[in-house]
Amino acid sequence: METALYLIPVTLGETEINQVLPSYNHDIIVNIKHFIVENIRSARRFLKKVEKSIDIDELTFYELNRHTDRKIIGEYLNPVIKEKKSVGIISEAGCPAIADPGADVVAIAQSKKIRVVPLVGPSSIIMSVMASGFNGQSFAFNGYLPVETPQRIKALKKLENKVWNENQTQIFIETPYRNQKMIETIISSLKPATKVCIAAGITCSEEFIKTRTASEWKKEKIPELGKIPCIFLLGK
Repeated sequence: METALYLIPVTLGETEINQVLPSYNHDIIVNIKHFIVENIRSARRFLKKVEKSIDIDELTFYELNRHTDRKIIGEYLNPVIKEKKSVGIISEAGCPAIADPGADVVAIAQSKKIRVVPLVGPSSIIMSVMASGFNGQSFAFNGYLPVETPQRIKALKKLENKVWNENQTQIFIETPYRNQKMIETIISSLKPATKVCIAAGITCSEEFIKTRTASEWKKEKIPELGKIPCIFLLGK
């Protein structure tokens, strides 16, 4: 196993490990002793899910989230630089460094010429594009839209213009408890012919992925999605 910074995907929910992660990932993970994680508790739970025999007390965790001082995160790579020991990055869900603070560490690793190895795993962003039926040649992830309704509608209109003028698929997310409000705003604000894909609980038992026009969504019975991570896509 080569000394490197390994980007370790996790499941997108309570999905079984063997459904979405290759056995190769297991062999890498069990040989790493230093992990950069968004949440230590959930990272420990994930590692035990990967391999029950892992001794958590032997591992070192470095927390990286929105509260972390960006001035110190370069030090998280010291095991690679000074001890020639591999470090793994574990996200809260899906793939590290994609809509994830791990990107900051990867940027530092690249600047220091540290080998970076992305492992295979589920990405809700990519999987939602795959299942939407929208343009997969040109798409953009926009993160969160504004919370206030007037600004949100303005942002939606701007994304809709990109869909129609550039044929570029537009992707965004929302905090689960605001999903229903987001759906209401989308279908009431966009052109009737604009297509909207709602992708929720990807790879999980509650998976829901449907593409309809804005006008068709008004006639659909939408399931309760207030507690499920969703991705929203606009296309034509």
